[in-house]
This record gives sequence, C-alpha cells and structure tokens, in this order.
Amino acid sequence: MDAFIDRLSAALANPLPGREAQFLMAHPKRYHEVTVPDNAKLAAVLTLFVPKNGEWQVVFIERVSSNERDKHKGQISFPGGKFEEEDQNTAQTALRETEEEVGILAKDVKLIGELSELYIPVSNFRVQPHVGVLAYAPTFRLQVSEVSHAFEVPFSHFLDPSIRKVATIPLGNNLSLPDTPYFDLNGKVLWGATAMMMSELIAVLEE
Repeated sequence: MDAFIDRLSAALANPLPGREAQFLMAHPKRYHEVTVPDNAKLAAVLTLFVPKNGEWQVVFIERVSSNERDKHKGQISFPGGKFEEEDQNTAQTALRETEEEVGILAKDVKLIGELSELYIPVSNFRVQPHVGVLAYAPTFRLQVSEVSHAFEVPFSHFLDPSIRKVATIPLGNNLSLPDTPYFDLNGKVLWGATAMMMSELIAVLEE
C-alpha cells in the first residue's frame, strides 16, 4: 500500500494538470471561466487518504442540509473551510477544519502535496485543496452543526468510468442544474467543485 502513496507523492510534485482536468467534471457553464474577484475569500480542504479493508480510501463528508448559512448545504465534499486569521497558511486551515469537522487530529495527518486552486462563484471562495495521508482507519467524531455524515470511498472506485454520470441536480427553491456531471458514490452524488478536484487528482495519477 505504501507504494501507492509514494507514487501519489511523486506525481503531486510534478506540474499539475489544472483546469483541463478539473473541467472534465464541471457543468458546461464552468467552461467559460469566471474571473476571480479581488474580494474572493480564501478557503482550504483536505483530500485525505486512509487505509481501510486493505486499500486506500478517500474521506468525504455530507454537509448538514438544514444549515442555511452554508451555500453548499446537503452536498458531498472534502472536510475543510474558511481561512482564519490565526491560520499560518492554507495547509493549517485544511488540517484545523478537518479536526473540527470529523475529529481527525491534525498532528496525525501527513501532508504530501496540493491540487490546483479552484474558485467557487456561488460562495465566492478560492479553495486550495491539500492532499494528506492518515496511517490508520479513523473513528469519526462529527461536528453535528455542519456535518451529518462522514464516510470513506475506495480510490479504486473512481477509476471505474461507469461511475461518471450526468443528471439534473436539484438546488432547492424550485431551481435545478441540468446536464451536470457527477460521480456516483454508491447512490450518493458527488458533483460541483469537489468532483472537479477529484477529477484532477485522478488525472494526476493517470499521467
């Protein structure tokens, strides 16, 4: 299993595939890239690999659907959140937020690289994804005000092209987003910015 992490670490040290790979899982409207405004807020997420059932799996959270302050409520995402003044860098943001949201201690996570920054227009965040590894299978302790569920998905699942699908995604308030690509996570829908980040991670390992 360590050979996979070594290969991933080496791949992340190379030039990243960036937007071309991200846009493989983007809604068609994202093909016309929005200019990032000067007032965009900074955030960070953690793509965390954990060992479980003899293979490396990726940690996801399902955001609370009743949190009206969360523009991504009810969605599947990586743990993470807004950069705070006390954070020295976005890596610290990603680790702090992961510890707060799912109870994985920051000191136990080994960071091995980053993915390309991604701007999210709906929430006006510039998001920096960090990639990390945990040496053991975690027991989640959820921040119930923000996270309703945490779960792992084998990375090998994302190498199956049949899980890449397109559907109309309901947005609430009688709105929906047609022709949206998503990953089918055994019935859970992974779309939007997190799917775009995951698309780049897959491309990193395929190059």
